[in-house]
Amino acid sequence: MIITTTPTIEGYPVREYKGIVVGEVISGIDFIKDFTAGLTNFFGGRSKSYEDELVEARESALREMEQRARSMGANAVVGVDIDYEVLGTGGNMLMVTASGTAVVI
Repeated sequence: MIITTTPTIEGYPVREYKGIVVGEVISGIDFIKDFTAGLTNFFGGRSKSYEDELVEARESALREMEQRARSMGANAVVGVDIDYEVLGTGGNMLMVTASGTAVVI
């Protein structure tokens, strides 16, 4: 399945629009990741534990969106947008949403 942020796919005319599809993931950040990220913040550098969590959440949201598009009979998703939000009273939850338009090309 082709998944793209562009509204069209060069060389593949859209034959049918199936509708909007969304994939959502809410991921908790545990104490260990929070602690090691705090050390990284103090000493400088990149937080590998947060980056890994972000990558996994984004990939999961895209997979979920793709599955929903497939179940609608689509073979591509165009106009994809990925959003990130921090949730929870302590900001210890990460929400990633991927949305786009399911189409048949």
